[in-house]
Amino acid sequence: MTFEIVETPDLSDVETLIVVGRGARLGQADVRALVGSIPATAWDDMVRRGDPGDAGRVATTYTGQSSPRRVVAAVLPEICSRHNTPSRSHAIAGLVKTAGGSANTLVVVALDDVAHGFASALAVARAFPSFSATARTSVRHARLAFLTNEGPLDLPRLRAGADAVRDASALVDTPPDRANPDAVVAEAERIATEIGARVTVIRGNDLRDQGFGGLWNVGKASRWAPALVVLDHEVPGTRRVGWVGKGVTYDTGGLSLKGKQEMPGMKTDMAGAAAVLASFRAAVKLNAPRSLTAVLCVAENAVGPEAMRPDDVITLYSGRTVEVNNTDAEGRLVLADGLAWLVKHRSPTEVVDLATLTGAQSAATGKRTAAIYCTDEGLEHRAVLAGRTSGDTVHPLPYLPEFWRPEFASSVADLRNSVKDRTNGQSACAGQFLLENLGAYTGPFAHVDIAAPAVGGNGRGTGFGVGLLLDLLMP
Repeated sequence: MTFEIVETPDLSDVETLIVVGRGARLGQADVRALVGSIPATAWDDMVRRGDPGDAGRVATTYTGQSSPRRVVAAVLPEICSRHNTPSRSHAIAGLVKTAGGSANTLVVVALDDVAHGFASALAVARAFPSFSATARTSVRHARLAFLTNEGPLDLPRLRAGADAVRDASALVDTPPDRANPDAVVAEAERIATEIGARVTVIRGNDLRDQGFGGLWNVGKASRWAPALVVLDHEVPGTRRVGWVGKGVTYDTGGLSLKGKQEMPGMKTDMAGAAAVLASFRAAVKLNAPRSLTAVLCVAENAVGPEAMRPDDVITLYSGRTVEVNNTDAEGRLVLADGLAWLVKHRSPTEVVDLATLTGAQSAATGKRTAAIYCTDEGLEHRAVLAGRTSGDTVHPLPYLPEFWRPEFASSVADLRNSVKDRTNGQSACAGQFLLENLGAYTGPFAHVDIAAPAVGGNGRGTGFGVGLLLDLLMP
């Protein structure tokens, strides 16, 4: 599947034309001109056939011509609540998937506002994932264009963001025997070479010897050694932003083994690192205006003779000791090491991590909206606005360290790695565990738990977080 964003809609060689927009917008002159191959009354009937409801709806007709042979009206919802994205991009990917497509598909989004272009582009890209391991051989081409009554769109930004969404989702979709720690490290090194970024890799026994007790202990039972991967983009004279991504390429739960219903799909537990890596590449290609460091915490949480045990006491890179009471609460251990290394060696002025960290996230903020645990009201507000602009919506968790710290009390170590009371704000507690490892760092910190929105209803990666990070860095 190839995907590209083009400047103008060209109907030559198009088999399926999908036109996306709100009902009133689909009745305007530029849209009518685009779908001129079918009678105006037929188009009006397609658009007005029924209430689009909360998710939108599609209507299809065939033109009797070769290009386009098939035309689809994808009508967006009229309703949009204040916590949602006004682009209605939450509906776009689903509508485009429902409409389907043939060998050559053109999607045209008729925008109400040019500010909706970025979220819409990312949503359409999400509908055309690039990874496939099927035995069938087929080549499909998808293009995206926009109709707007306002100023021009920033197409380079839209293209970079859309490519990053597809890159991140492809890495998440790749089976764990292929997207293992070795492969993720190799991909990061390839990207660093491509964009001219500096890359640092600390692996295997070097992690153990340098004090990365979280990352080392989580990944040491795997045949593939764990790694801390650091990518740096330098803009002299600017403050540094730090991104950290959880990259657990497969999560068996370790000795606290997941069941046969819970373990399938755990290849997606590296969605945070995938989004950080793809976003870093896009940001550098877009000449990010600030110095940027991306840290990937890469490991496979496997079972074996060397596996970390419940009751082990490990020492994290921050120097904090942790009594392990759940080896399936491993993400916070690898992230804690990555965050501690970042603040010690790169002195960022703003830190954001992305992680599929807790199942409790979906109970707190739902399956489509990430949860954010943030130390700074300004960054929290910016993230909420960036979520609405990019379509990667986030909602704040209560920032109440004094309520969450007691959950990790241990009689033998500084912390335990899993909460005592699973009904007491688990997702926020996980964010507080990370915060306990930031040492002297007092700048803005946001932990973004993307456990549910990182994976679509079909089990495939969504690239969630790419738009959020890019909009935070360069709105």
